[in-house]
Amino acid sequence: MSALSESPFLNSWYKLKKFAAFIGPGIIISVAFADAGNYSTAVSAGGMFEYKLLFIIFLSNIFAVILQCLCIKLGTITGLDLAEMCRLHLPYHLNLFMYVCAELAIIATDLAEVVGTAIALEILFGIPLVYGVIITVLDVLIVLMAYHKDGSMKQTRVFEIVVSVLVFATCLCFILELFKCDFKDGSVGDIFKGFLPFNREIYKDANALFLSCGIVGSTVMPHSLYLGSSLVNSRLKDYDIKHGFLRQQVNEDGLLEENSSIVTTEQPLEATHNKFRSISDGTLLARKYKPSYPAIKHCLNYSYIELCISLLLIAVFINSAILIVAGCTLYGKPDAEDADLLSIYEMLSYYISPAAGLIFALSMLFSGQSAGIVCTMAGQIISEGFINWTLQPWIRRIITRVLAIVPVVIVILALGREGVSKIMNTSQVILSFILPVVSAPLIWFTCSKKLMTVYDYQPSNPNPDENSLLLNHSGEQRAIPSESNNNVRKITFENGTALTVGSIISWLIITFLNVYLIYLFSIGVQV
Repeated sequence: MSALSESPFLNSWYKLKKFAAFIGPGIIISVAFADAGNYSTAVSAGGMFEYKLLFIIFLSNIFAVILQCLCIKLGTITGLDLAEMCRLHLPYHLNLFMYVCAELAIIATDLAEVVGTAIALEILFGIPLVYGVIITVLDVLIVLMAYHKDGSMKQTRVFEIVVSVLVFATCLCFILELFKCDFKDGSVGDIFKGFLPFNREIYKDANALFLSCGIVGSTVMPHSLYLGSSLVNSRLKDYDIKHGFLRQQVNEDGLLEENSSIVTTEQPLEATHNKFRSISDGTLLARKYKPSYPAIKHCLNYSYIELCISLLLIAVFINSAILIVAGCTLYGKPDAEDADLLSIYEMLSYYISPAAGLIFALSMLFSGQSAGIVCTMAGQIISEGFINWTLQPWIRRIITRVLAIVPVVIVILALGREGVSKIMNTSQVILSFILPVVSAPLIWFTCSKKLMTVYDYQPSNPNPDENSLLLNHSGEQRAIPSESNNNVRKITFENGTALTVGSIISWLIITFLNVYLIYLFSIGVQV
């Protein structure tokens, strides 16, 4: 290799080009942290406490980064998403309970997306809320026609681009909104102080603690955990196919074709048989693609970096911008404390300008559409991962969305505009209860040395004979090392001490805040 090819400039350029290929999943995940539920809690926080709760937004995103890093690790090392891991390794009844919780989380999340989009349609086009809710079915139909969770890299990139465009449109709306705000002298310093955890007065205020719970509950969304563990799969498969580790592509169901083989990675025969016996429902999960060690080595760190940058830039910016706009415009104003999404639009139009209200409505439309698409993707991952459905995918996805839309229509018809606020609060309670439940298996799986183990085999003979080939748990042939072969390495990726402690502490804090939020809702306190 020449000195030129080893230059720091070319090396940096190669790494930057490689990183660009990983941009996408983190942006999609960040959508889950910028939906109508976030709008409601962030605006209330800004209207009541100005910029003082910005630290809670930053902290909640740190929790999200920790959990999403665990999701990336789980999907990268095992080749399975969180729902599939629950189905493969949890007892039947516990898996069924987890599935019910996950589906409830999807329905509750859909409620917020449906309401936010419907309100935006009413503001922008004068469409009544009920009709706006029904129109939101269209985004699901588009996703159903185009998306497959085990699809090709090209298909995945198309979805990432579509969602990214909507996300950046949302960011642009809030950039314009910030420029329209009339900040007072010293406001910039107050904004930076808001990101620091040194304001003791806030922690003594019951309303501030309540809103902190709401911010955490609406930021670390349960469905994003299933989504984050699934999105990494396409790039891993793409690497293995291009480098010959996966001799034939997986079929449209994400399963290895009957003659495909992987020659770089394998578990010992005993472990393989035990894994086969653990699949009591006769599903084909064990036939799913498992990444090779070279693919893991190529993708894992870049996936971490892309996720952290996306969440800490996009998700933190959007949520912070909502709170800053509300703090600048609504703080100290009458009725700001009880503002819902429609009244927020009205107050922005009145206190700043009609254009500011219009931009806010556009941001809700863009975020609602992107979040609706992402929620539909997560719903597909959950339904296909937990349960061996016999229904066609498009049928079960339509059923999930209808279950979310029907309650919204009934409540709007019965209670009108007041019902919109109530159903938003209800969805937050449901998500707050479910989050600790669905995140616990994620931490347990990634702390398990047994589950987070990869076998890297570098065959000395590039054309192994029949004696060096054994059938794996699904009947495909894989080259595995004999007892006398020393060219096999066992690499473990279980969580280290720091990550284990950090994830458990995050789980405990999230659980405490969400339980406290449920308690506050039970005694009648509302955002």
